[in-house]
Amino acid sequence: MWWFQQGLSFLPSVLVIWTFATFVFSYITAITLHHVDPALPYISEHFSASQKSTLFVAHVCGSVLAFGMGSLYMFVQTILSYQMQPKIHSKQVFWVRLLLVIWCGVSALSMLTCSSVLYSSDFGADIVQKLHWNPEDKGYVLHMVTTAAEWSMSFSFFGFFLTYIRDFQKITLQVEANLHGLTLYDTVPCPVTNERTPLLSRDF
Repeated sequence: MWWFQQGLSFLPSVLVIWTFATFVFSYITAITLHHVDPALPYISEHFSASQKSTLFVAHVCGSVLAFGMGSLYMFVQTILSYQMQPKIHSKQVFWVRLLLVIWCGVSALSMLTCSSVLYSSDFGADIVQKLHWNPEDKGYVLHMVTTAAEWSMSFSFFGFFLTYIRDFQKITLQVEANLHGLTLYDTVPCPVTNERTPLLSRDF
């Protein structure tokens, strides 16, 4: 039996593959249409073109919730993993998740620090809407560090989700159908025998 055939271990794999494919296809589409530069654009910049700008605010709010709440979830889950080892799972799972949480934390701190310096400094009024960067532009290094940290944080999420493969190998779902009656009536109808109504009587 292959590893992805054990329990529900295919679910974390499908989640990571599907999400990664979404990132890749969005990146390729944005590059092909010349919406962003090939070198490490912001993930949110893939949706910043004029024809997609109506969804940009919702996308930014979703990104904040995903990264913020996702980081909190990873932290809480790592604490639970520490309390569950070694009875529920091995120590290796805890250490891998701890390293991924540290990776996520360093990426988040780098992204927040560099982006704060970038947008609070005097690098131009249009820096927020700037989609195409050149090495000679002011704030180029800060921009590249911020975008690299954002992508790094995303990959730490992917790695953390993959650690659930071992957990889901021990989980199975079964469906049990119980038939509570032979008809769709709330009560069993009582059949009437020897009915002799006027419409059915020969004497009518």
